[in-house]
Amino acid sequence: MKGTRPGLTLPGLATAAGAALVAFALHLVLPAVPLLTIAVVLGIVVGQLPPAQRLLDGVLKPGLGLASRRLLRIGIVLLGLKLSLVDIAGLGWPTVIAIVVIVLITFVATFGFGRLLRLPGHQPVLIAAGFSICGASAIGAVSAVTRSDEEETATPIALVTLCGTLAIAVLPALRFPLGLTPEQFGLWVGLSVHDVGQVVATAQIAGPTALAVAVVVKLTRVLTLAPMVAGVSLVMRRADARAAVTPAARPALVPLFVAGFLAAVLVRTLVLPLVAAPVATTLLDAADLAQNALFAVALFALGTSIRFARLARTGWRALIVGLVSWALIAGLSLAAVALLT
Repeated sequence: MKGTRPGLTLPGLATAAGAALVAFALHLVLPAVPLLTIAVVLGIVVGQLPPAQRLLDGVLKPGLGLASRRLLRIGIVLLGLKLSLVDIAGLGWPTVIAIVVIVLITFVATFGFGRLLRLPGHQPVLIAAGFSICGASAIGAVSAVTRSDEEETATPIALVTLCGTLAIAVLPALRFPLGLTPEQFGLWVGLSVHDVGQVVATAQIAGPTALAVAVVVKLTRVLTLAPMVAGVSLVMRRADARAAVTPAARPALVPLFVAGFLAAVLVRTLVLPLVAAPVATTLLDAADLAQNALFAVALFALGTSIRFARLARTGWRALIVGLVSWALIAGLSLAAVALLT
């Protein structure tokens, strides 16, 4: 989007912002459904309408492209303000180690299965990142270093939205048959559900204890985003070197927005505790509101890139990979709950 004139991006940005407001209004009516899930679904629905497609692929395209990339990355930076290293340390090393192991196993297995089914382009690594770490945020971060376009990113976004939404209904239904306490259920949700909003929607059903545990565990998973993006970037740089791509065209080992995400984590951990509590709370609330707004705008824009007619050609393979990955991380997480508690 470098060099794009503001006048060209304004229609698409305004459309995405208006859609985000509609998604927020629907979320107020249906609070059990996460805002970002509604935003993605709204984008997908609009993307299937023939009259809208002409606009989406024409005058609205520059602004939607800017929203789905740059605004998503700014939102990822703000996501770091949710993470306190003190809270993560409070989980204990066994839980932290379990989180890292589950993320690694899910990522490697999903990527390998995606390659086995011959998913096109960078879809295997994007789906692996989304299902193992933090849904749409991880997909957006990894797509920056793989240089994936909106169409390539849209299918993984749709899959993590689908499976995360299914989790809101499926996991609570399994809580009592599995005999899970609120703390155990929160741990299971935090270890296995993809998006932060979906984690909140799923865990709150079991009460405040489950919700508190789920959010801390989930945000600890989010912290693995930085090393995972750096690892993918390193692989991409080596591939570019073998292909004789000029150094200037290779992805940065740590993209600027990932460095910003880590800086935000340090601010939350080291700086905000020194600020007066009312001021810190106001700042965090404002950052949370901005992050949700940016993500809603970006995910609507990404949702509009999905075309069911195109998905029909390879979409069934991606769906199988997503469902298998979802079952894998849920199973691994349940086993970890049994071991940790």
